[in-house]
Amino acid sequence: MLAALATMGSACADTQLAPVEVTAEREASSLGLDQASTTGSRTGVTVRELPASIESVDSATTQERGDYTIMDAITRATGVSGVGSGGNGAMSFSTRGFSGTNSVGLAEDGMRLSTGAGTQNYPNDSWGYERIEVLRGPASVVYGSGTVGATINAVRKAPSRTASAEALFGIGTDGTGRIGLGGTGALGEIASFRVDAYGHTTDGQRDLGNASGSKLLTTLRLQPSSDLRFELLADYSKQNPERYWGTPNDKGRIVSSLRNENYNVNDAIIGYEDKRLRGRVEWQANDWLTLRDEVYYFEANRHWKNVEQYSLNAAAGTVDRSDYLEIRHNMDQTGNRLEAGIRTERHRGVIGWEVARVNFRHSNNSPYGGASTVSAGNPAHGAWSSPDPTLAKFDTRSTLQALYAEDAWQFANQWLLMAGIRHDVADVSRDELVNGTDFDKTLRGNAWRLGLTYQLSPATSLYAQVSTGHDPVTSIITMNLSNSNFTLTKGKQVETGIKQSLGNGLGEWTAALFRIDKDDIITRDPVNPALSVQGGSQHSQGIELSAALTPWKNWRFEGNFTVLRARYDELLEAGGVDRSGKRPTGVPEQVANLWAHHRLGPVLASLGGRYVGKRYADNANSVVLPAYSVVDAALAWTYDQRTTLRLLGRNLTDKVYATTSYGSQQFVLGQGRSFELVAELKF
Repeated sequence: MLAALATMGSACADTQLAPVEVTAEREASSLGLDQASTTGSRTGVTVRELPASIESVDSATTQERGDYTIMDAITRATGVSGVGSGGNGAMSFSTRGFSGTNSVGLAEDGMRLSTGAGTQNYPNDSWGYERIEVLRGPASVVYGSGTVGATINAVRKAPSRTASAEALFGIGTDGTGRIGLGGTGALGEIASFRVDAYGHTTDGQRDLGNASGSKLLTTLRLQPSSDLRFELLADYSKQNPERYWGTPNDKGRIVSSLRNENYNVNDAIIGYEDKRLRGRVEWQANDWLTLRDEVYYFEANRHWKNVEQYSLNAAAGTVDRSDYLEIRHNMDQTGNRLEAGIRTERHRGVIGWEVARVNFRHSNNSPYGGASTVSAGNPAHGAWSSPDPTLAKFDTRSTLQALYAEDAWQFANQWLLMAGIRHDVADVSRDELVNGTDFDKTLRGNAWRLGLTYQLSPATSLYAQVSTGHDPVTSIITMNLSNSNFTLTKGKQVETGIKQSLGNGLGEWTAALFRIDKDDIITRDPVNPALSVQGGSQHSQGIELSAALTPWKNWRFEGNFTVLRARYDELLEAGGVDRSGKRPTGVPEQVANLWAHHRLGPVLASLGGRYVGKRYADNANSVVLPAYSVVDAALAWTYDQRTTLRLLGRNLTDKVYATTSYGSQQFVLGQGRSFELVAELKF
């Protein structure tokens, strides 16, 4: 494959200007304000025009920082922190006061795989993506339910008829290795292709810390005329992440001496397999009308077989283990999105219809029997064993439909009014395969947004918006009988902000003020606390700042800062305990990132810092996850226009910190100090 990519690059030696242009762009800092926002709206407005907060991390930035996973890349964005664990596919985030896969959506090229049992694991790696974007605040108008906090969208690299190829090779501490290959070019008179392949492996820093993964992304484009385009995309991904469920804490305190211990069993399993097939067509019927259709088939198969609950007995120096758990997800989703884009002198509009059919089978060994006690230090892991058989427990068949419309109206030279509306319907049928009661349920949700942007000058825009959205109280396609009577929760956001480019190439900056209120969350009946009812509420409000600056020649700075206040306004828990005024779990109220880059001839030195404020592991706010700061660095040597060598250092101070919790007794600890040497090649 490398030989083919090299030959393809040699055949296009007359395109040497392309690498020079890319290098020049990296010497100026930018937030991409003039880039079309495919994530924030389907109308094609730019980031500067969009009356909402959106941020983009491009592929050059992810490689410069050594962020080879979506999690690493996007948690450097404004106000985003990771709350991923083995139980949610490790792709769970917190932002604007809301956390989890049912409030922060995940998409690829604008398409979402439905969340089953709170799990999202794709896309995982950043290789093969042109950029990763995050739209903060309710995004239900564009993406449907489960997006009140934000939506993260990975935008793929597209085929080109200009041949090019790239490769990445990395080797690092803890037995880490990675390879990435990518190429694009022409096929005949009307076709072009894009192929991206990636694989990684590591022994890990903890006992049983080995992990590996691989993927293949392919796109074939046919363009028989300038107004007609077809695309076929076929992808495959296989992941075996670290089999780690957290480290037990000592009455809420991190025990640093247990950092490298893992209390899982020797034969533990975490495995994710994803297959995706998509077909797209776009036809520009005339000057004002474009028709688009996308049909797809997604398949996800997941397997967990682990011991997941640990309790530390500090006095005895032992750990009690329980929940010998085995779960399988077998899921397929078939869908279609039909859309009409309308463009006139003053309007950029879109009208669309989406439909998807989701089949989901859940197998497990509930009630997850099994227990053991091991030494807290250097435990004898043993083997997985449970008295409970693993059986297929339920099937669900879901039909998801949505109608949506959005328009960006340039009603004056400096004014843009954006309005959008969406109606979602989810019909879910659940069949219990062992015991229980079958049921059918229909959920409906409406969302709208209204935003106004004022172009104060060509470089400065002011905006304000009101938007609504909805989240499920649990994953829609895996709802059970006990929550089948609940409706979707409702969110509403008010936001205002500024986006500005500074003169003389100094850079760009943005600021946003927001408040989000969410109603109909699950609480307890005040008369009968044994009953769960809807009627609780929570809110968050805050300010977000981001900037990318080039104040002096050969210097670049990128940074962001978020401060917010998130609280439950009304929440009763078991026994009628009132949690009003408490902060939701996993939510930091301060998040900051800063990167500084200095170029000395062919050498680029980069230093980055990240701060995440304290969080809580329970609604009582009694178990604290301490605030932490992590320092990273990179040293890159550009040998020539095609070759860059990069030395990466992560967590240089070897900080012991918790990224999230798994229940109140276990903290998921972040990675310790590591180094990696990477070679990046372009042809």
